[in-house]
Amino acid sequence: MTEADILIIGAGPGGYETALTAAKRGKKVVLFEGAHLGGTCLNAGCIPTKCLCKNAEILSQFKEADKFGIDEFTFQFDFNKVMERKNEVISTLRGGIEAMMKQAKVTVVPAFASFKDSHTVVADGEEYTAPYIIIATGSVSKSLPIPGADLECVRTSTELLDIEYVPESLTIVGGGVIGMEFASIFNAMGSKVTVIEFMKQILPPFDSDIAKRLKQSLAKKGIEILTSAAVKRIEQNESYEIVTTYECKGKEASVTSTDLLMAVGRAPRLDGLNLESAGVEFTPRGITVDDNMRTNVPHIFAIGDVNARMMLAHVATFQGLRALNAIDSRADSIYFSIVPSAVFTVPECGMAGKTTEQCKAEGIAVKTGTSFFRANGKALALGEPEGICKLIFRAEDMRLIGAHIMGVQAADLAQQAADLMARGTTHDQMTDIIFGHPTVSEVLLNACHNLK
Repeated sequence: MTEADILIIGAGPGGYETALTAAKRGKKVVLFEGAHLGGTCLNAGCIPTKCLCKNAEILSQFKEADKFGIDEFTFQFDFNKVMERKNEVISTLRGGIEAMMKQAKVTVVPAFASFKDSHTVVADGEEYTAPYIIIATGSVSKSLPIPGADLECVRTSTELLDIEYVPESLTIVGGGVIGMEFASIFNAMGSKVTVIEFMKQILPPFDSDIAKRLKQSLAKKGIEILTSAAVKRIEQNESYEIVTTYECKGKEASVTSTDLLMAVGRAPRLDGLNLESAGVEFTPRGITVDDNMRTNVPHIFAIGDVNARMMLAHVATFQGLRALNAIDSRADSIYFSIVPSAVFTVPECGMAGKTTEQCKAEGIAVKTGTSFFRANGKALALGEPEGICKLIFRAEDMRLIGAHIMGVQAADLAQQAADLMARGTTHDQMTDIIFGHPTVSEVLLNACHNLK
């Protein structure tokens, strides 16, 4: 039996970053990963999709070359090279993680681990024990409980990332972050894309003003987006085309396409952990944890997607730091209520803090300021005039509590806004900050000046 100070099950961003930090603190760490280092984020999520998003961005710019005085511009698009580049990026980053593990002297066990008891896990027939265990097994793609959902033609996001061709037409079931990114990617690559979303707006976690603007923008690019539409069944016709039947406003209709992506969210990866043997409480929604990521078993922690508090890679990393700090009795000032997030469509969307809808539901009186990218010099110079920036200030003390942005560099602007929120910046303090000119970030300052 191998003994360690901490066992970490899962080597996604939460798992491997926590392993590195623990090792730097002098702990003996064993990290288990049955697939690939980097987890879903690196191998089948954040990174490969961002590679394809870059291709989509370049293709979109090429198609508008005449706006920049480039006439009679032609190009050839090689999808095989696109996928090769994506795979090279993944391989490079995976190798980097492996090197960091070796340098930090973290023991990496390339096998899935399951609990034998509350202090012992088994992997590849070997037993490992430690006084503390952190579960970081991530998540898996969800599906709808409808007829046809299990057909071979129904792809998950992981499978679509390894597709060998650009679909002639693509139906996407689900208008969340994953669905909308793939919609933008394959629309730019030439697919006829249809998105079917059950909720009344795409990107349900985002502010409704941003979701509406993005829907309009993507519709102009030729993406058909159906909201308040419930998919009832999926079938294949005699020509092997996929027929997706949905109900909208009490009426049934259908969409026919060559390919289909099921993008209705992700579920915690719990299978095979044998949590019962460790006495860890969980539900289909995830492992129950407190604010220190501690489960009902005091020495076992769960971080990232597996606890389903907020399924974002960067949140998993900081939840791992919180768990490690709890183990070491260290205080920290991590604000899990202020988390920047983004969707890398074309144009991008970014957000941090509360939405208008959340403020209303919580009875928080607010004042908002809005600015438009079409009035921003840098955005116009970049040929990116489409976008909106909405800032939300709490009326009681005029602190910035929400930022919602659609437009070029929106993800970076959301991070900038999150920095300001984390330091409790007020409206007056923000208007006294010198913003560089010309920069896209001036949309934040202009939104402050347009307070209502």
